[in-house]
Amino acid sequence: MIDNYESPFSLRWASDEMRYLFSREKKFRTWRRLWIVLAESLKELGVGISQDQIAQMKQYENDLNIEDAEEFERQTRHDVMSHILAYGKQCPLARPIIHLGATSCYVGDNTDILVMHEALLLLRAKLQRTMRNLKDFAIEYRDLPTLGFTHFQPAQVVTVGKRACLWLQDLLLDLDELEFTVSRLKLRGAKGTTGTQASYLELFNGDEASVVELDRLISEKLGFQETYDVTGQTYPRKVDSRILNLLSQIAQSAHKFATDIRLLQNLKEIEEPFEKTQVGSSAMAYKRNPMRSERICGLARFVINNSLNASVTASVQWLERTLDDSSNRRLSLAESFLATDSILNLYINITDGLVVYPGVIEKHLREELPFMATEAILMDLVKRGGDRQTAHEKIRIYSMQAAERVKVEGLENNLLELIASDPDFGLGLDELRKIAEPSGFIGRCRGQVDDFINDKVCPRIDEAGLSDISVDLKE
Repeated sequence: MIDNYESPFSLRWASDEMRYLFSREKKFRTWRRLWIVLAESLKELGVGISQDQIAQMKQYENDLNIEDAEEFERQTRHDVMSHILAYGKQCPLARPIIHLGATSCYVGDNTDILVMHEALLLLRAKLQRTMRNLKDFAIEYRDLPTLGFTHFQPAQVVTVGKRACLWLQDLLLDLDELEFTVSRLKLRGAKGTTGTQASYLELFNGDEASVVELDRLISEKLGFQETYDVTGQTYPRKVDSRILNLLSQIAQSAHKFATDIRLLQNLKEIEEPFEKTQVGSSAMAYKRNPMRSERICGLARFVINNSLNASVTASVQWLERTLDDSSNRRLSLAESFLATDSILNLYINITDGLVVYPGVIEKHLREELPFMATEAILMDLVKRGGDRQTAHEKIRIYSMQAAERVKVEGLENNLLELIASDPDFGLGLDELRKIAEPSGFIGRCRGQVDDFINDKVCPRIDEAGLSDISVDLKE
């Protein structure tokens, strides 16, 4: 349909896998799985539920009668109740025990945790895929000297590979945070209307041990080790805040990378991939805009700002529960995951095909390197018995002359030629160029790249399955 609003995440950006996780089908099937798990657990603990009732529920677990649910919702104006009624219509034998003792948050909140858990694992795989791409890139270019910048002003020499490790370091921190978040994620479990488990205590005739065991069984059947010890009607909304803050951190890392690529593409040193038939501008046919990096930055701003939704929601929950979280969470949780997925799809695509121009990199480096080499020239002069202070003053004057030549006249940097022409230095142009060789100014760049990747990055990249991650960008 083109006469109605459709989310760009569905049309253009997010992956099929992430879109499905936040689909209605996934949600409603998970609700039914939760109702089955509840019934099974209650039966195991002695509640009068028959195997035939459970078998009937399983028979229709994935056979969603959505039209019936929609009709019931028009009548009840309650989404969970409408699906209880629709499921009961298919399962008349099980109808009396569906949702037994539960509140809407039993299916709603536990489903949110289960879906976000799967979504985090998908993002983890994509983070690792991105890290693998950057790892390969860093190794390939660990020895290629390039001009380093502070304040986007020429500073000292680094290497292209060393710079890539800055991007990698950010992602490694994100991976740490993601795995911590996943390890701490718990289900809400079966806690009842206000978290007291009163309905289940009544169901088990006051047997608290059975109530506790019910929570454990549900958690175990759904692949979790624990449920939250205490809740109100919902699981703690600070959990959402923690998760959206994590997504914000991933977005921050991606934004920094994409901004660097935009700057480097302006310098014509490194470019994002550009297809043969791609159009950079509708007006300027020669342009090669870094549109994927720009899209990362735009989406990243959305994710960073959206993290505030969860923070505010967590802060304004009244007592055991208030419903103003519901409408906000339907948007903020799904959209943050879809946007982060879209960001990583772009990040993977860009790092799969970064284009490096060593000639331009060397040209820019040669333009600035004479200034950076002056300290080494002074040291060489002193070793041969020269006067540092006199030489320092001359270099200062020559540097100003060379800078004026570059900035005012637009000519090449001739600082080395000026020094070579001064007999007090006793150095020929070839000797000065040897002193100013870029490879002599990169410090421990190679060693840092090798140590960081071998010791910190490689152990964290699970190569198994990474090649199966598909990234089909819709421009």
